[in-house]
Amino acid sequence: MKKHSILFTINIIFLISLILISASFALHYNFNKQREKHFNHKRDMEISKFFMHQYRNGGVSDELLEYMQSLGFSVVLNLDEIKSILNTKNIKSIEVKSNKLFKIRHLQLKERSYVFIQTPSDKIILTNNSRSSDGGNTILIAYISIFLIFIFLYLSIINKLKPLKILKESVKEFGNENFDLNCLTSNKDEISQLANEFHMAAKKLKKLKESRNVFIRNIMHELKTPIAKGKFLTQLPQTEENVESMQKVFYRLESLINEFASIEELISTKKELEKKWYFLEDIIDNAVDILMCGEDEVIKEFDNIKIYVDFNIFSIALKNLLDNGIKYSKDKKVVVKMDANRLVFENVGQKLSYELKNYFEPFFKGDNSKPAQSFGLGLYIVKHILDAHSLNLKYEHEKGLNRFIIELPF
Repeated sequence: MKKHSILFTINIIFLISLILISASFALHYNFNKQREKHFNHKRDMEISKFFMHQYRNGGVSDELLEYMQSLGFSVVLNLDEIKSILNTKNIKSIEVKSNKLFKIRHLQLKERSYVFIQTPSDKIILTNNSRSSDGGNTILIAYISIFLIFIFLYLSIINKLKPLKILKESVKEFGNENFDLNCLTSNKDEISQLANEFHMAAKKLKKLKESRNVFIRNIMHELKTPIAKGKFLTQLPQTEENVESMQKVFYRLESLINEFASIEELISTKKELEKKWYFLEDIIDNAVDILMCGEDEVIKEFDNIKIYVDFNIFSIALKNLLDNGIKYSKDKKVVVKMDANRLVFENVGQKLSYELKNYFEPFFKGDNSKPAQSFGLGLYIVKHILDAHSLNLKYEHEKGLNRFIIELPF
Protein backbone atom coordinates (compact mmCIF):
# COMPACT_ATOMS: atom_id res chain seq x y z
CA MET A 1 0.00 0.00 0.00
CA LYS A 2 1.53 3.32 -1.10
CA LYS A 3 1.95 5.95 1.60
CA HIS A 4 0.42 8.63 -0.64
CA SER A 5 -2.78 6.67 -1.24
CA ILE A 6 -6.12 7.61 0.32
CA LEU A 7 -6.45 4.12 1.81
CA PHE A 8 -3.08 4.45 3.58
CA THR A 9 -4.11 7.83 5.05
CA ILE A 10 -7.46 6.44 6.25
CA ASN A 11 -5.73 3.43 7.87
CA ILE A 12 -3.28 5.70 9.72
CA ILE A 13 -6.10 8.02 10.91
CA PHE A 14 -8.19 5.10 12.16
CA LEU A 15 -5.19 3.42 13.83
CA ILE A 16 -4.18 6.60 15.71
CA SER A 17 -7.81 7.26 16.67
CA LEU A 18 -8.20 3.68 17.94
CA ILE A 19 -5.02 3.95 20.02
CA LEU A 20 -6.14 7.26 21.56
CA ILE A 21 -9.63 5.96 22.34
CA SER A 22 -8.22 2.77 23.88
CA ALA A 23 -5.73 4.75 25.97
CA SER A 24 -8.40 7.14 27.23
CA PHE A 25 -10.71 4.28 28.19
CA ALA A 26 -7.85 2.45 29.91
CA LEU A 27 -6.99 5.54 31.97
CA HIS A 28 -10.63 6.11 32.82
CA TYR A 29 -11.09 2.46 33.77
CA ASN A 30 -8.00 2.49 35.99
CA PHE A 31 -9.04 5.77 37.64
CA ASN A 32 -12.50 4.37 38.34
CA LYS A 33 -10.99 1.22 39.90
CA GLN A 34 -8.68 3.26 42.15
CA ARG A 35 -11.53 5.52 43.20
CA GLU A 36 -13.76 2.53 43.96
CA LYS A 37 -10.95 0.87 45.91
CA HIS A 38 -10.41 4.03 47.98
CA PHE A 39 -14.16 4.32 48.64
CA ASN A 40 -14.42 0.67 49.74
CA HIS A 41 -11.39 1.02 52.02
CA LYS A 42 -12.84 4.13 53.61
CA ARG A 43 -16.21 2.42 54.09
CA ASP A 44 -14.57 -0.66 55.61
CA MET A 45 -12.74 1.50 58.11
CA GLU A 46 -15.89 3.39 59.08
CA ILE A 47 -17.76 0.12 59.62
CA SER A 48 -14.87 -1.35 61.62
CA LYS A 49 -14.82 1.72 63.91
CA PHE A 50 -18.53 1.32 64.49
CA PHE A 51 -18.04 -2.38 65.17
CA MET A 52 -15.21 -1.74 67.70
CA HIS A 53 -17.35 0.83 69.49
CA GLN A 54 -20.21 -1.65 69.85
CA TYR A 55 -17.79 -4.45 70.73
CA ARG A 56 -16.34 -2.49 73.67
CA ASN A 57 -19.81 -1.79 75.02
CA GLY A 58 -21.26 -5.27 74.87
CA GLY A 59 -19.17 -7.70 72.89
CA VAL A 60 -20.48 -9.53 69.81
CA SER A 61 -24.19 -9.63 70.44
CA ASP A 62 -26.88 -11.06 68.16
CA GLU A 63 -28.20 -7.55 67.60
CA LEU A 64 -24.74 -6.43 66.43
CA LEU A 65 -24.40 -9.40 64.09
CA GLU A 66 -27.83 -8.72 62.64
CA TYR A 67 -27.07 -5.05 62.14
CA MET A 68 -23.69 -5.81 60.51
CA GLN A 69 -25.52 -8.18 58.16
CA SER A 70 -27.84 -5.33 57.16
CA LEU A 71 -24.78 -3.24 56.31
CA GLY A 72 -23.49 -5.96 54.01
CA PHE A 73 -20.88 -7.39 56.39
CA SER A 74 -20.63 -10.80 57.94
CA VAL A 75 -18.69 -11.42 61.16
CA VAL A 76 -16.30 -14.39 61.20
CA LEU A 77 -15.52 -15.64 64.73
CA ASN A 78 -14.44 -19.21 63.96
CA LEU A 79 -10.66 -19.41 64.44
CA ASP A 80 -10.15 -22.08 61.78
CA GLU A 81 -12.03 -20.03 59.23
CA ILE A 82 -10.08 -16.94 60.24
CA LYS A 83 -6.82 -18.83 59.91
CA SER A 84 -7.84 -20.07 56.47
CA ILE A 85 -8.55 -16.53 55.27
CA LEU A 86 -5.30 -15.15 56.70
CA ASN A 87 -3.25 -17.92 55.05
CA THR A 88 -4.90 -17.53 51.66
CA LYS A 89 -2.35 -17.15 48.90
CA ASN A 90 -1.95 -13.67 47.33
CA ILE A 91 -3.99 -11.95 50.04
CA LYS A 92 -2.78 -8.42 50.66
CA SER A 93 -2.62 -7.06 54.19
CA ILE A 94 -2.34 -3.41 55.26
CA GLU A 95 -2.09 -2.42 58.90
CA VAL A 96 -4.50 0.40 59.54
CA LYS A 97 -4.44 0.99 63.27
CA SER A 98 -2.63 -0.61 66.20
CA ASN A 99 -2.26 -0.07 69.97
CA LYS A 100 -1.96 -2.14 73.12
CA LEU A 101 -5.61 -3.11 73.20
CA PHE A 102 -6.33 -3.99 69.57
CA LYS A 103 -4.88 -4.18 66.08
CA ILE A 104 -6.81 -3.59 62.86
CA ARG A 105 -5.62 -4.76 59.44
CA HIS A 106 -7.29 -4.31 56.06
CA LEU A 107 -7.15 -7.40 53.83
CA GLN A 108 -7.67 -7.48 50.05
CA LEU A 109 -8.10 -10.64 47.96
CA LYS A 110 -8.88 -9.85 44.31
CA GLU A 111 -12.26 -8.10 44.42
CA ARG A 112 -13.04 -9.21 48.02
CA SER A 113 -12.12 -7.08 51.06
CA TYR A 114 -11.87 -7.99 54.79
CA VAL A 115 -11.09 -6.25 58.06
CA PHE A 116 -9.07 -8.29 60.57
CA ILE A 117 -9.51 -7.18 64.21
CA GLN A 118 -7.34 -8.61 66.94
CA THR A 119 -8.11 -7.90 70.61
CA PRO A 120 -6.47 -9.38 73.71
CA SER A 121 -9.24 -11.96 73.92
CA ASP A 122 -10.63 -12.36 70.37
CA LYS A 123 -9.76 -12.54 66.71
CA ILE A 124 -12.48 -11.29 64.39
CA ILE A 125 -12.79 -10.84 60.61
CA LEU A 126 -15.38 -8.59 59.09
CA THR A 127 -16.17 -9.75 55.55
CA ASN A 128 -17.52 -7.19 53.09
CA ASN A 129 -20.27 -9.06 51.23
CA SER A 130 -21.47 -6.09 49.18
CA ARG A 131 -20.73 -6.36 45.49
CA SER A 132 -18.32 -3.97 43.87
CA SER A 133 -19.77 -1.17 41.85
CA ASP A 134 -20.38 -2.11 38.23
CA GLY A 135 -18.87 1.18 37.08
CA GLY A 136 -15.85 -0.67 35.68
CA ASN A 137 -18.07 -3.09 33.79
CA THR A 138 -20.07 -0.18 32.40
CA ILE A 139 -16.89 1.43 31.13
CA LEU A 140 -15.77 -1.87 29.60
CA ILE A 141 -19.12 -2.38 27.88
CA ALA A 142 -19.03 1.21 26.60
CA TYR A 143 -15.51 0.66 25.24
CA ILE A 144 -16.45 -2.59 23.48
CA SER A 145 -19.52 -0.92 21.96
CA ILE A 146 -17.53 2.07 20.71
CA PHE A 147 -14.78 -0.26 19.45
CA LEU A 148 -17.30 -2.30 17.43
CA ILE A 149 -18.92 0.87 16.04
CA PHE A 150 -15.45 2.14 15.16
CA ILE A 151 -14.57 -1.07 13.31
CA PHE A 152 -17.95 -1.02 11.53
CA LEU A 153 -17.34 2.55 10.35
CA TYR A 154 -13.84 1.64 9.19
CA LEU A 155 -15.07 -1.37 7.17
CA SER A 156 -17.93 0.71 5.80
CA ILE A 157 -15.54 3.42 4.56
CA ILE A 158 -13.18 0.82 3.06
CA ASN A 159 -16.15 -0.77 1.30
CA LYS A 160 -17.18 2.66 0.00
CA LEU A 161 -13.69 3.10 -1.46
CA LYS A 162 -13.69 -0.24 -3.32
CA PRO A 163 -15.32 1.23 -6.45
CA LEU A 164 -12.50 3.81 -6.53
CA LYS A 165 -9.90 1.04 -6.83
CA ILE A 166 -11.94 -0.72 -9.52
CA LEU A 167 -12.39 2.61 -11.28
CA LYS A 168 -8.64 3.18 -11.25
CA GLU A 169 -8.01 -0.16 -13.00
CA SER A 170 -10.85 0.54 -15.42
CA VAL A 171 -9.32 3.90 -16.38
CA LYS A 172 -6.05 2.10 -17.22
CA GLU A 173 -7.93 -0.32 -19.48
CA PHE A 174 -9.89 2.59 -20.92
CA GLY A 175 -6.63 4.27 -21.90
CA ASN A 176 -5.73 1.14 -23.89
CA GLU A 177 -9.06 1.42 -25.79
CA ASN A 178 -10.49 -1.56 -23.96
CA PHE A 179 -14.11 -0.62 -23.41
CA ASP A 180 -15.21 -4.01 -22.03
CA LEU A 181 -15.22 -2.69 -18.46
CA ASN A 182 -17.35 -3.63 -15.49
CA CYS A 183 -17.19 -1.14 -12.64
CA LEU A 184 -20.91 -1.12 -11.87
CA THR A 185 -21.91 -1.05 -8.21
CA SER A 186 -25.22 -1.01 -6.37
CA ASN A 187 -24.05 1.56 -3.80
CA LYS A 188 -25.51 5.07 -3.88
CA ASP A 189 -22.58 7.19 -2.67
CA GLU A 190 -20.75 9.71 -4.87
CA ILE A 191 -17.81 7.40 -5.67
CA SER A 192 -20.18 4.62 -6.72
CA GLN A 193 -22.17 7.05 -8.86
CA LEU A 194 -18.92 8.16 -10.52
CA ALA A 195 -17.97 4.52 -11.21
CA ASN A 196 -21.42 3.82 -12.66
CA GLU A 197 -21.28 6.89 -14.90
CA PHE A 198 -17.81 5.89 -16.12
CA HIS A 199 -19.11 2.38 -16.83
CA MET A 200 -21.98 3.79 -18.90
CA ALA A 201 -19.62 6.14 -20.75
CA ALA A 202 -17.32 3.20 -21.61
CA LYS A 203 -20.29 1.22 -22.94
CA LYS A 204 -21.38 4.17 -25.07
CA LEU A 205 -17.87 4.58 -26.48
CA LYS A 206 -17.71 0.85 -27.19
CA LYS A 207 -20.98 1.09 -29.07
CA LEU A 208 -19.73 4.16 -30.92
CA LYS A 209 -16.50 2.39 -31.90
CA GLU A 210 -18.49 -0.65 -32.96
CA SER A 211 -20.81 1.48 -35.09
CA ARG A 212 -17.82 3.13 -36.77
CA ASN A 213 -16.45 -0.30 -37.68
CA VAL A 214 -19.83 -1.34 -39.02
CA PHE A 215 -20.10 1.92 -40.90
CA ILE A 216 -16.72 1.50 -42.61
CA ARG A 217 -17.18 -2.19 -43.39
CA ASN A 218 -20.66 -1.59 -44.72
CA ILE A 219 -19.44 1.20 -46.99
CA MET A 220 -16.70 -1.03 -48.38
CA HIS A 221 -19.17 -3.81 -49.07
CA GLU A 222 -22.13 -1.87 -50.39
CA LEU A 223 -20.18 0.45 -52.70
CA LYS A 224 -18.66 -2.45 -54.63
CA THR A 225 -21.77 -3.20 -56.69
CA PRO A 226 -22.61 0.34 -57.93
CA ILE A 227 -18.95 1.12 -58.54
CA ALA A 228 -18.57 -2.06 -60.60
CA LYS A 229 -21.70 -1.19 -62.56
CA GLY A 230 -20.45 2.37 -63.07
CA LYS A 231 -17.11 1.13 -64.42
CA PHE A 232 -18.90 -1.17 -66.80
CA LEU A 233 -21.21 1.59 -68.06
CA THR A 234 -18.31 3.96 -68.75
CA GLN A 235 -16.99 1.48 -71.31
CA LEU A 236 -20.30 1.41 -73.21
CA PRO A 237 -21.44 3.89 -75.88
CA GLN A 238 -23.07 7.03 -74.46
CA THR A 239 -26.59 6.15 -75.48
CA GLU A 240 -29.65 7.54 -73.76
CA GLU A 241 -30.26 4.21 -72.06
CA ASN A 242 -26.69 3.96 -70.80
CA VAL A 243 -26.77 7.55 -69.51
CA GLU A 244 -29.98 6.75 -67.63
CA SER A 245 -28.32 3.63 -66.16
CA MET A 246 -25.35 5.75 -65.12
CA GLN A 247 -27.71 8.19 -63.40
CA LYS A 248 -29.24 5.26 -61.51
CA VAL A 249 -25.77 4.27 -60.34
CA PHE A 250 -25.20 7.77 -58.92
CA TYR A 251 -28.67 7.68 -57.39
CA ARG A 252 -27.74 4.36 -55.79
CA LEU A 253 -24.50 5.84 -54.44
CA GLU A 254 -26.38 8.81 -53.00
CA SER A 255 -28.93 6.47 -51.42
CA LEU A 256 -26.15 4.38 -49.92
CA ILE A 257 -24.55 7.43 -48.33
CA ASN A 258 -27.89 8.37 -46.75
CA GLU A 259 -28.39 4.77 -45.66
CA PHE A 260 -24.95 4.63 -44.05
CA ALA A 261 -25.61 7.88 -42.18
CA SER A 262 -28.94 6.54 -40.88
CA ILE A 263 -27.40 3.22 -39.79
CA GLU A 264 -24.49 4.94 -38.03
CA GLU A 265 -26.83 7.32 -36.21
CA LEU A 266 -29.18 4.51 -35.19
CA ILE A 267 -26.46 2.21 -33.84
CA SER A 268 -24.28 4.82 -32.10
CA THR A 269 -27.07 6.97 -30.63
CA LYS A 270 -30.68 6.75 -29.60
CA LYS A 271 -32.15 8.18 -32.80
CA GLU A 272 -35.77 9.26 -32.62
CA LEU A 273 -37.72 7.38 -35.29
CA GLU A 274 -40.18 9.23 -37.52
CA LYS A 275 -42.88 6.56 -37.46
CA LYS A 276 -46.02 6.87 -39.59
CA TRP A 277 -48.46 4.57 -41.35
CA TYR A 278 -47.08 3.35 -44.72
CA PHE A 279 -48.19 0.75 -47.24
CA LEU A 280 -46.05 -2.38 -47.07
CA GLU A 281 -45.66 -2.52 -50.85
CA ASP A 282 -44.19 0.99 -50.93
CA ILE A 283 -41.62 0.00 -48.32
CA ILE A 284 -40.73 -3.21 -50.20
CA ASP A 285 -40.39 -1.27 -53.48
CA ASN A 286 -38.11 1.25 -51.79
CA ALA A 287 -35.99 -1.59 -50.39
CA VAL A 288 -35.74 -3.13 -53.89
CA ASP A 289 -34.67 0.23 -55.36
CA ILE A 290 -31.96 0.60 -52.69
CA LEU A 291 -30.78 -2.96 -53.35
CA MET A 292 -30.76 -2.40 -57.15
CA CYS A 293 -31.86 -5.97 -57.72
CA GLY A 294 -34.02 -7.29 -60.54
CA GLU A 295 -37.77 -7.14 -60.07
CA ASP A 296 -38.02 -10.86 -60.87
CA GLU A 297 -35.74 -11.63 -57.88
CA VAL A 298 -38.36 -10.45 -55.37
CA ILE A 299 -41.72 -12.25 -55.49
CA LYS A 300 -44.53 -10.43 -53.67
CA GLU A 301 -47.28 -12.57 -52.18
CA PHE A 302 -48.97 -10.30 -49.66
CA ASP A 303 -51.91 -7.98 -49.22
CA ASN A 304 -50.92 -4.34 -49.35
CA ILE A 305 -51.47 -3.55 -45.68
CA LYS A 306 -50.34 -0.49 -43.74
CA ILE A 307 -47.68 -0.73 -41.05
CA TYR A 308 -46.50 1.87 -38.50
CA VAL A 309 -42.75 2.34 -39.05
CA ASP A 310 -40.00 4.78 -39.95
CA PHE A 311 -40.09 4.52 -43.75
CA ASN A 312 -36.40 5.02 -44.56
CA ILE A 313 -34.97 3.09 -41.60
CA PHE A 314 -37.36 0.15 -41.94
CA SER A 315 -36.65 0.00 -45.69
CA ILE A 316 -32.97 -0.58 -44.85
CA ALA A 317 -33.89 -3.55 -42.64
CA LEU A 318 -36.07 -5.09 -45.36
CA LYS A 319 -33.35 -4.40 -47.95
CA ASN A 320 -30.88 -6.47 -45.90
CA LEU A 321 -33.38 -9.33 -45.52
CA LEU A 322 -34.05 -9.26 -49.29
CA ASP A 323 -30.32 -9.15 -49.99
CA ASN A 324 -29.65 -12.18 -47.76
CA GLY A 325 -32.62 -14.03 -49.24
CA ILE A 326 -31.35 -13.55 -52.80
CA LYS A 327 -27.65 -14.17 -52.09
CA TYR A 328 -28.14 -17.40 -50.15
CA SER A 329 -31.00 -18.94 -52.14
CA LYS A 330 -30.47 -21.67 -54.70
CA ASP A 331 -32.69 -19.98 -57.30
CA LYS A 332 -31.59 -16.40 -56.49
CA LYS A 333 -35.14 -15.45 -55.53
CA VAL A 334 -36.85 -14.42 -52.31
CA VAL A 335 -40.58 -14.56 -51.61
CA VAL A 336 -42.21 -11.89 -49.41
CA LYS A 337 -45.55 -12.95 -47.92
CA MET A 338 -47.88 -12.27 -45.02
CA ASP A 339 -48.87 -15.11 -42.69
CA ALA A 340 -51.51 -13.69 -40.32
CA ASN A 341 -49.62 -10.82 -38.63
CA ARG A 342 -46.21 -12.15 -39.64
CA LEU A 343 -44.13 -10.64 -42.45
CA VAL A 344 -42.17 -13.57 -43.94
CA PHE A 345 -39.07 -13.56 -46.16
CA GLU A 346 -38.76 -17.04 -47.69
CA ASN A 347 -36.09 -18.57 -49.90
CA VAL A 348 -34.89 -22.00 -50.95
CA GLY A 349 -31.60 -22.77 -49.24
CA GLN A 350 -29.62 -24.53 -46.57
CA LYS A 351 -30.47 -24.19 -42.89
CA LEU A 352 -28.43 -21.69 -40.90
CA SER A 353 -25.30 -23.25 -39.45
CA TYR A 354 -25.74 -21.55 -36.06
CA GLU A 355 -28.52 -20.15 -33.92
CA LEU A 356 -30.04 -16.90 -35.18
CA LYS A 357 -28.72 -14.87 -32.22
CA ASN A 358 -25.14 -15.53 -33.38
CA TYR A 359 -25.81 -13.71 -36.66
CA PHE A 360 -26.87 -10.62 -34.71
CA GLU A 361 -23.22 -10.10 -33.76
CA PRO A 362 -21.28 -7.75 -36.06
CA PHE A 363 -19.02 -9.44 -38.63
CA PHE A 364 -20.38 -12.92 -37.84
CA LYS A 365 -20.64 -15.13 -40.92
CA GLY A 366 -22.02 -18.65 -41.20
CA ASP A 367 -20.33 -21.63 -42.82
CA ASN A 368 -22.26 -21.16 -46.08
CA SER A 369 -21.10 -17.55 -46.48
CA LYS A 370 -18.32 -16.64 -48.89
CA PRO A 371 -15.87 -13.84 -47.97
CA ALA A 372 -16.71 -11.88 -51.11
CA GLN A 373 -20.43 -12.10 -50.44
CA SER A 374 -20.73 -10.58 -47.00
CA PHE A 375 -19.06 -8.80 -44.11
CA GLY A 376 -21.51 -10.34 -41.66
CA LEU A 377 -23.35 -7.09 -40.98
CA GLY A 378 -26.77 -7.62 -42.59
CA LEU A 379 -28.63 -9.24 -39.69
CA TYR A 380 -26.72 -7.11 -37.18
CA ILE A 381 -28.19 -4.00 -38.83
CA VAL A 382 -31.63 -5.64 -39.10
CA LYS A 383 -31.57 -6.47 -35.37
CA HIS A 384 -30.82 -2.87 -34.38
CA ILE A 385 -33.52 -1.46 -36.64
CA LEU A 386 -36.15 -3.92 -35.41
CA ASP A 387 -35.15 -3.27 -31.78
CA ALA A 388 -35.70 0.44 -32.39
CA HIS A 389 -39.21 -0.44 -33.66
CA SER A 390 -39.83 -2.84 -30.72
CA LEU A 391 -40.11 -5.75 -33.19
CA ASN A 392 -38.52 -9.21 -33.18
CA LEU A 393 -36.96 -11.34 -35.90
CA LYS A 394 -37.51 -15.11 -35.84
CA TYR A 395 -36.13 -17.89 -38.02
CA GLU A 396 -37.60 -21.19 -39.24
CA HIS A 397 -36.38 -23.86 -41.65
CA GLU A 398 -38.67 -26.55 -42.97
CA LYS A 399 -38.95 -28.52 -46.21
CA GLY A 400 -35.82 -26.87 -47.60
CA LEU A 401 -37.12 -23.33 -47.04
CA ASN A 402 -35.50 -20.62 -44.92
CA ARG A 403 -38.05 -18.28 -43.34
CA PHE A 404 -37.13 -15.02 -41.64
CA ILE A 405 -40.19 -13.68 -39.82
CA ILE A 406 -41.06 -10.24 -38.45
CA GLU A 407 -44.11 -10.26 -36.16
CA LEU A 408 -46.09 -7.06 -36.74
CA PRO A 409 -48.46 -5.65 -34.10
CA PHE A 410 -52.00 -5.00 -35.32
